[in-house]
Amino acid sequence: MDRLLVAYGLECWRVLCEAAPFMLFGFLVAGLLKAFVSERLMAKHLDGRGPGSVFKAALMGVPLPLCSCGVLPAALGLRRQGAGPGATAAFMIATPESGVDSMAVTWAMIDPVMTVLRPLAAFVTACVAGLAANLLPERALARPAPLVAQPVPTVGCGGACSAAPAVQPGPSGVLARLRGGVGEAYGEMLADVGGWLLAGILVAGAISLLLPPDFFQDLPGGELSSMLAMLLVGVPLYVCASSSTPIAASLLLKGLSPGAALVFLLTGPATNATTLTVMARSFGAALTGVYLLAIVACSLVFGFFANSVYAALGFNIHAVLGVVNEALPQWLEATSAVLLLALIARALLKARHHGCACG
Repeated sequence: MDRLLVAYGLECWRVLCEAAPFMLFGFLVAGLLKAFVSERLMAKHLDGRGPGSVFKAALMGVPLPLCSCGVLPAALGLRRQGAGPGATAAFMIATPESGVDSMAVTWAMIDPVMTVLRPLAAFVTACVAGLAANLLPERALARPAPLVAQPVPTVGCGGACSAAPAVQPGPSGVLARLRGGVGEAYGEMLADVGGWLLAGILVAGAISLLLPPDFFQDLPGGELSSMLAMLLVGVPLYVCASSSTPIAASLLLKGLSPGAALVFLLTGPATNATTLTVMARSFGAALTGVYLLAIVACSLVFGFFANSVYAALGFNIHAVLGVVNEALPQWLEATSAVLLLALIARALLKARHHGCACG
């Protein structure tokens, strides 16, 4: 038993070391985006029901590192400022499914092909959902209540996601904005996803240690059955984009097809029971149905597309998995892992203290 626990701990540490440098870099980029991209400007470009607002919302959402519970107050704020239903749906899909942090970790733990396919699939899925949502009649849509009166899910957020309205006046001056953006990235944003990142690493370590190497190769029904299995797991499960990556990488090492892994990477971060419940109450059942149907349908389509891309390229994902991170020296990985753990602990403690003070 002791040997098993030691082996499990070493496996989790290995996964953390692989992800940590790229997570730190991803949140640095997120801080720069936060510092220099105005949220009021975002809301201004997302009004109306035209396709342009949908494409802009999807494009804006792709690099932002917010999980599905974190994106809810932001989407509520945008909707209150006049964002159309299609733009709101597109933003709520593109943002949790992707992000600069998850793209960096995907590069490190999977491969460059998946790093490209993941945000591309998130963007297309967001556009499909947004364009479909704009076809809904106004009477089928609910206008969200003011954020101060609207409860939002706090599972896994440490209180950071449910902080007051998403659109707040930012600091003036380049240095002040840079300090505020990076501070929020390594503070509230990291508190939002840090705990779930660690949970994902713990799950990934268990999968790597306990499942046989050919576990998914023996599933009956071929690639469709594995995609449906990932769909059934991903839709109700809460997992953020960053924490889903080490889980997907571990499943790929056990023989899961890249298409099925992409289905999990798309559905897990964007859907969970709490998010869908709050969406139905805030935006209406019709918009929530369009949101969920678009994610399910597009994830399956992109799953088959991903398998076709890998086959056409002659690219064996199981043979090259994790090669990218080997270019980094071990001391850098270990230092980054320790630093990431310290920053997550600091962010979670500050979020808990803030929650207690507010309560």
